[in-house]
Amino acid sequence: MTRKPASCRADIGWRKSSRSQFNNCVEVRFMGDHVPLRNSRDPDGPVLVFTAPEWDAFVEGVKRGEFDRPR
Repeated sequence: MTRKPASCRADIGWRKSSRSQFNNCVEVRFMGDHVPLRNSRDPDGPVLVFTAPEWDAFVEGVKRGEFDRPR
């Protein structure tokens, strides 16, 4: 993971969850082997960049419930 590379600043290609309400979400952008992530309320703020395998592992963890809150 890295922060805010200049190549990720462009405002094209960002995607937000269809479940996002009132612009309170993160946005993701797929750029080959890298996946930048930013706060939709602060598009000029910090950008975290993950490798494609890191992103895939995160998504799989979400699907398996690894990040669910304990009940």
